[in-house]
Amino acid sequence: MVSCIIVDDNAAFLNAARRLLRRQGMTVAGVASTGAEALRLVAEQRPDVALVDIGLGAESGLELAGRLDGVRTILISTRSGQDYRDLIADSPAIGFLPKTILSARAILDLLDGGRDGSNGAPTGHPGT
Repeated sequence: MVSCIIVDDNAAFLNAARRLLRRQGMTVAGVASTGAEALRLVAEQRPDVALVDIGLGAESGLELAGRLDGVRTILISTRSGQDYRDLIADSPAIGFLPKTILSARAILDLLDGGRDGSNGAPTGHPGT
């Protein structure tokens, strides 16, 4: 079973996403609302993937993605991937998912080297 952490500064989204992904069979190893919490969770839980909000309050989810060593990262946002296309392409993330289509299946597709959920385009990143 795939385990994940969810990193977002919106408590309501964290709770909803955690419930949704658990119902769909994913193990949610934890949630974090800051980069420091995310780094601690990754070190403690060693999840398979981290779902990181691009707009993480005063922090940058894009910068955090570069600091999450040893865990594959999927960037998430309420905005379209087209809005962040160049930033996502230059990031170490394996892909991007709009929050509106977040699901266990979409996450597994990206982990399996599938397609970016925002527009069907390849992520351009290897599924490492």
